[in-house]
Amino acid sequence: MANPQHKPQHQPQPAPLRVALVGYGGAGRIFHAPLISGVPGLRLACIVTRQAGAVQRDWPGVPCVPAASAALADPAIDLVVIATPNNSHFELARAALQAGKHVVLDKPCTVTLTETETLLALARQQGRVLTVFQNRRFDSDFLALQQAIRNGQLGRVVQVNSNFDRYRPTVPQRWREQNLPGSGLWFDLGPHLLDQALVLFGPPDAMLLEQAKVRDGAQVNDWFHALLRYDTPQGGLRVMLHASTLVAEPGPRWAVHGTRGSFTKFGLDVQEDALKLGERPQLEALQQWGQDPQPGQLLRMENIPGVTAPVSVRTVAPQPVGNYLAYYAQLRDHLWGRVPQPGVTREQVHAVMQLLSLGEQSAALGQFVALPAPPRVR
Repeated sequence: MANPQHKPQHQPQPAPLRVALVGYGGAGRIFHAPLISGVPGLRLACIVTRQAGAVQRDWPGVPCVPAASAALADPAIDLVVIATPNNSHFELARAALQAGKHVVLDKPCTVTLTETETLLALARQQGRVLTVFQNRRFDSDFLALQQAIRNGQLGRVVQVNSNFDRYRPTVPQRWREQNLPGSGLWFDLGPHLLDQALVLFGPPDAMLLEQAKVRDGAQVNDWFHALLRYDTPQGGLRVMLHASTLVAEPGPRWAVHGTRGSFTKFGLDVQEDALKLGERPQLEALQQWGQDPQPGQLLRMENIPGVTAPVSVRTVAPQPVGNYLAYYAQLRDHLWGRVPQPGVTREQVHAVMQLLSLGEQSAALGQFVALPAPPRVR
């Protein structure tokens, strides 16, 4: 029997994981480089880009190489983060896995379900992790909603409106706006909203997607509305995911309704804007990082003693702090062998890509598309 007074010996800190970041556009520069550098145990060891001047300005001392092949050939690199145009994800990730590296892909995983399934199979064969950057799991508003549902404050949820609207009337000159595989708003914001729905409720029974081009000069969809249908004996759940580039006065980011009350939240999570301003959060010194100035509201129907009808009671919802750094901290802990899974598992990677693809089918057919039987992701 172990001595209860015995104190376990201090475990040595694992060696830092050396990370190569491929791509230094908006995703790599604004999100990945600061978040990687802010997590102890991860070392930004190399950035693959032709923007050597920008790397030297932002990250002096971090080597910059113009081609991914140099980073993949480096035996010291443990993890490759791919933040390049969506239609390049498959080839880069395949090469990284074949070189024996773990891989993070900025969302979406790839531009087709077949490509994603090929990469997942290769990762399994190589004994490496392939995962996708789903930072919106750590939005303050999503964490607040997740807590309200888990605590039963809304009762049985029957309707979810998840709106991610912005006002960007001028079409920018960038690859996301060009008629290329994997471009458009559905492949940009769709992966975030789908992943959040899957985390909260699991896979739906069927889905319907509408897409549109609403801005002058738009080449690809810049508006979408997806309806996820969950059929249950109690009457079902409907989850509506919506995004637009032409909403000058947005409504609620979340409006969630259940048998015991509603959750509403205005305003987007503040972390993206902070990163765009050049802030560099540190996991061990977050202080005010991720604090949302617009907390969500709970409107609950309460039974008051002596009152025959339920009374509506409005309160401020508990507001967890948003923390995008947690994504990389979870991945680090998995690669160090401390937890059995990365934060975003291979099954979840597959599920989001399946819904993205089914959404495209639904939009082309103009009708609901039922989900096939769950695959066995190998």
